[in-house]
Amino acid sequence: MRYEEMTIEGRNAVLEAFRAGKTIDKLFVLDGCQDGPVRTIVREAKKHDTLLSFVTKERLDGMSQTGRHQGVVACLAAYEYADLEELWEASEKKGEPPFFFLLDGIEDPHNLGAIIRTANLAGAHGVIIPKRRAAGLTATVARTSAGALNYTPVAKVTNLTQAIGELKKRGMWFVCADMGGESMYRLNLTGPVGLVIGNEGEGVSRLVKESCDLVASIPMHGDIDSLNASVAAGVLAYEIVRQRLFQKQ
Repeated sequence: MRYEEMTIEGRNAVLEAFRAGKTIDKLFVLDGCQDGPVRTIVREAKKHDTLLSFVTKERLDGMSQTGRHQGVVACLAAYEYADLEELWEASEKKGEPPFFFLLDGIEDPHNLGAIIRTANLAGAHGVIIPKRRAAGLTATVARTSAGALNYTPVAKVTNLTQAIGELKKRGMWFVCADMGGESMYRLNLTGPVGLVIGNEGEGVSRLVKESCDLVASIPMHGDIDSLNASVAAGVLAYEIVRQRLFQKQ
């Protein structure tokens, strides 16, 4: 399947996209523009909890494909987002303890697509990403996932820490990846688990890490000190898979 990066520009087109229920990841608006039509579009964006950025005319001109953006450019998601309940239902349908990936600050669409692909192959029931500081479900993500987006739901939440708190109330516990943690081979990673992966630069943010129950590290013996985020996600995910399989024996 071929995916095209999709943007909509022009006031009428963007407003109609919101009113038609299109999934818009980000809305870019000319900074300082406050006339009636633009205010209406901004209200729609806030109503739909769309990420909103006020930018310069030069930025919009660079994004525009027609040269007639009229001060607004919207980026559409290549796929619809799920909600947390849909992820939970996916695990119930399979009769398995929930297994979710939570991604904190993964902004590279190739990494996001690769992680979604790994999540699917590892049997995870879904992926959770934050609204801010994260790649959305772009066409690049869809291509890199190699079709996994057709089967693995992705939920977008306003706050990862709050999402973790909600899921803990339903019996889940969470492990995050960090070089300073306990070796993953010494941890019990079975049961209803959420695997939290941070970006390669900063790792998992402090508040999200404090919300986790365990901190796991991947033993490394080379000359550099970190793995690509998608590779780290794969290594930890398959330790979870290994322990789940062993538990069934």
